[in-house]
Amino acid sequence: MAFDLDPGLDLDSTPTRHALYRQRLANTRRFMSSLDIPVMLVRDPFNVRYITGATNMTVFNLIVPARYLLVFADGPVILFDYLGGEHLSVGLPTIDEVRIARGLSHVSSNGLAAAESAAMAGEIASLVLAHCGEIGTLAIDSFPFAAADALRGEGFEISDADVLMSRTRRVKLPLEIAYMREAMHRTVGAVRQMEAELRPGMTENEVWSRFVGAFVAGHGEVVSTRLLESGPNTFPYFQECGTRVIEDGDLVCLDTDAIAFESCSVDFSRTFLAGDGPGRPAQRELYRRAHEQLLHNVSLIGPGVSFEDVARNSWPVPEEHRSSRYYCVGHGLGMVGEYPNLPFYTPGVPYPLDDVFEPGMVFCVESYIGSASSGEGVKLEDQLLVTETGVEIMNDYPFEERLLAH
Repeated sequence: MAFDLDPGLDLDSTPTRHALYRQRLANTRRFMSSLDIPVMLVRDPFNVRYITGATNMTVFNLIVPARYLLVFADGPVILFDYLGGEHLSVGLPTIDEVRIARGLSHVSSNGLAAAESAAMAGEIASLVLAHCGEIGTLAIDSFPFAAADALRGEGFEISDADVLMSRTRRVKLPLEIAYMREAMHRTVGAVRQMEAELRPGMTENEVWSRFVGAFVAGHGEVVSTRLLESGPNTFPYFQECGTRVIEDGDLVCLDTDAIAFESCSVDFSRTFLAGDGPGRPAQRELYRRAHEQLLHNVSLIGPGVSFEDVARNSWPVPEEHRSSRYYCVGHGLGMVGEYPNLPFYTPGVPYPLDDVFEPGMVFCVESYIGSASSGEGVKLEDQLLVTETGVEIMNDYPFEERLLAH
């Protein structure tokens, strides 16, 4: 697989974007055919975006089932969009028809979810009969119960579209990798700006806003978490940013968790040291261990390497940190966090994933080392592209030298 495209390729241009959308649709249909899935109905906005390039109020549509997409392996692609949003997909080469979506939740249907779901299912059944000649298997993703029941009531045998789409999105297309690299470049710039403005006396929210503002200015779409924490908020992990005032000498952790340019996710983590002074010995030891864990686990990954081998050979987290370690070795990435989610190996327990890394997969290696005694923690993470010969670290971002110093 060739990962390096023409460096002069204009990724902001309509022709290049449309080429990406057409390639993703073809890839989706290839997997539909290989898995013998003649038709699929999806509402997850990232599935819709992947298949067609069409977007409309992503966060809202994650919450409310307000639009959905019908895809035939051999037939049309029909987008059912939010009322008033039909014009947003005009000109996309991946969509053959746009219709108005039904409200499928209690709120969006004004309390008539069962009736609206029945009407939706009837319309889908009519289209499937017209293009397939029979009602059979229909792969769907995260539709409400009433909608799934209504589709079964029309005679469909329901299967899980998430299985299909995770396989479809697992190995990135060469053009998709070009967009992911550009998304990374823009997000790294936003983190650099945030780090340059980080000062003791700022609140966590103020520092995080410097990242988000620069990120959005670079055509970033949404940051899916608020994982910036400082000082005592760095232990245990997963405390999101708030009003705490950052003090001189605090550790400050950032996990980007960013859905960036063209809905490509960027996910890497760094821990900074607030102020101009040196790190304390306990801070340096935490950082050294997190850094060692990260580099060791990155070195295990490559094409053909099994997930189990990576988990078995991963850096042994010392007992004192084990209860607060990150919950997995790492995870796949694409438009969002994707397959695989690589758990740690537990001796005597069969490993749940019988699979290997392939060229074109993007994988994030996680490291968190926290200490209950010092009340601090260090979060590091690198985003990798698996190549034919090894891995490429996609995030060109330095480590904190003051915390690596002996």
